[in-house]
Amino acid sequence: MNGAHDMGGMDGFGPIDPESESEEPLFHAAWERRAFAVTLAMGELGQWNIDSARHARERQHPIDYLENSYYENWIAGLETLLVELGIVTAEELATGHAAGLAADNLRARKLTGDMVAAVLSKGSPSTMESTKPPRFAVGDEVQVHHAHTIGHTRAPRYVRGRPGTIAALNGVHIFADKNAHGTREGQALYSVRFEAADLWCTAAADRGAVYVDLWEEHLEPV
Repeated sequence: MNGAHDMGGMDGFGPIDPESESEEPLFHAAWERRAFAVTLAMGELGQWNIDSARHARERQHPIDYLENSYYENWIAGLETLLVELGIVTAEELATGHAAGLAADNLRARKLTGDMVAAVLSKGSPSTMESTKPPRFAVGDEVQVHHAHTIGHTRAPRYVRGRPGTIAALNGVHIFADKNAHGTREGQALYSVRFEAADLWCTAAADRGAVYVDLWEEHLEPV
């Protein structure tokens, strides 16, 4: 969807001044550590996937999204999922008190401290098997569909409608756009090279290129 979260190529946000990774703390405050832990623990319930979680954060009001810090957006998305799926009520969130016990199938899926290291190290691979050959090959010229969906999409707004070249084939992965809405489908995932001048303007001709990972459904041949 088009929203405040899709800021690539947008003007007006000032210069980027990232913290050095050697100096930036893992968490900037104790509550961020807790927000991370709570989100991870609730994800173990198995009621949503990483793409639906991202879409829940994106669906905030633009002002809220931009005013929130990183982990505030995590918590906002988590609250949205919990209420929409009927795991907690809006009143329970507001008061901080449970009105009753969670369903048995949810209580059985709790994440305990001794499980965390194994869960994090295992991860959740997005690769899938497919007998369908990829539509594009390295070197093919493509163009990104100029689509404006109200659902989740991993095609950034600044590359839509722009020409690019297939730089690499990354195998078959779960198509995030559909996975966010409950459909598990594998598609070829490509690394696409976009010349800076094709994205921004002719003044950027000597500024190199940008590589974006895009699924087959995002692309069309030129």
